[in-house]
Amino acid sequence: MTPVAIRRWAWIHKWSSLVCTVFMLLLCLTGLPLIYHHEIGHLLGNEVEAQVLPAGTPMASLDTIIASARARYPGKQMMYMSQEADEPNIWNVTLGDHGADEKYIATAVDARTAEVLPTPQFEGSFMSVMFHLHVDLYAGLWGKLFLGLMGLLLLVAIVSGVVLYAPFMRKLEFGTVRRARTARTKWLDLHNLLGIVTLTWALVVGATGMINTWADLLLKYWQVTEMAEMLAPYKDAPPITRLGSMQDSVQRAQAAEPGMKVAFIAFPGTPFTSAHHYGVFMHGSEALTSKLYKPVLVDAQTAQITDSRDLPWYLTALLLSQPLHFGDYGGAAMQFLWAALDVLTIFVLGSGLYLWLKRGAAVPVRKEDGVVNADTPAPALAQGDAR
Repeated sequence: MTPVAIRRWAWIHKWSSLVCTVFMLLLCLTGLPLIYHHEIGHLLGNEVEAQVLPAGTPMASLDTIIASARARYPGKQMMYMSQEADEPNIWNVTLGDHGADEKYIATAVDARTAEVLPTPQFEGSFMSVMFHLHVDLYAGLWGKLFLGLMGLLLLVAIVSGVVLYAPFMRKLEFGTVRRARTARTKWLDLHNLLGIVTLTWALVVGATGMINTWADLLLKYWQVTEMAEMLAPYKDAPPITRLGSMQDSVQRAQAAEPGMKVAFIAFPGTPFTSAHHYGVFMHGSEALTSKLYKPVLVDAQTAQITDSRDLPWYLTALLLSQPLHFGDYGGAAMQFLWAALDVLTIFVLGSGLYLWLKRGAAVPVRKEDGVVNADTPAPALAQGDAR
C-alpha cells in the first residue's frame, strides 16, 4: 500500500472512530446488563413468577384470561398478549387506550388459573434506563436512527482499521506488545491486538445493531405494503360490533400452522393488525425458528382465518439480527462469550480514546519495531505516531 493510500485510510479510521467512540462506549456499557436482563430482573425482583401448581394442571381458556385482565383494569382495551418461550404458564397482557400507546398498562396473568399476578412495571426501573439508553437515547425514532448512523461509522472504523493493520504489523509478530517502549506504545499495541481479536464479534454486533435501529421503518413499510394487501378485502367493511372467541381463533391458527406456537396476539385497532382482525403471530419451536414470526389474520367477529403468509426477507433479517445482537441463541455459554467480548470492546474503545488524547509530536521509530518512521500510521483511534 502506498504512503498516500495509508494516509487516506488513516484519516477515515481516525475520524469515523472519533465521531462514534463515545456513543459506542455508551452502547457497550448499557448493552452489558441487557445481555443478562432476565437474570438481573430476577435479582432485582422485576420478573413475574408463576405460582407452583401440580403437574398437568390444565390451561385456562384465553377468553377467561382476557376477561380477568379487563376486570382488573376496567375501561382499558386489550392490545397485545404474548408468552415467553421459557415461561408457558404466564400470559403477558398489554391493555391501553387505542391510539395512545404511552398510556398502556402491562400485566401478567397465570395461564392456568387466569389470576392476575403482581407485575412490577418496567418503565422507571434500572433495566428500563439501560434499555432506552441503548435503543433510542430517550429520543424515539430519531434516537434510533442516530445510533444506527453511529453503528455505520463503527463498521467503517473497523474496516479501515483492518486495512491499516497489515502495513503496521508487517515486521511485528502477531500479538506483539512492545513493553520496553513508552506507555503509549504499549497501549497502542494492546489496542491493535484486542481490536483484531474482537473483530468478528464487533462486526456482527455493530451490523445487527444498525439493522435493529431500522425496525420501526421496516415495520411501517411492511404495514403499508404486504399487510395492506392482506387487509384489502376489509377496506370498506363496517365497524365490528362484537369480538369473537379468542380461544377459537388461536385454535384455528394453530391448526392452520401445525408445529408452530403462538408468539403474540395483536387485537383489533393495534398497528400489527386491522380494526377487523386478530393478528395471531406464530413462531417455530427450534432455536432459530423460534425467532421468526408468521402472521395469521383471523376475522375478529367470526374467528375465521382470512390470510396467512410468511414475512418478507427484510423482516426475517431483522428478526434474526435481534437475538444475535444480544447473544440470545446459545444459552448461558453464549451470554458469557458475548459479555466477555463486550468488555474487551470497551477496552478497545477506551484505549483508542486514550491514544487520541495522549497524541503528541511524532518522533522517530526504530525499523526493528516494524514501522519505518513516525509518519507511518497504525490502526488506532489516535492514528498518528507509534512512540
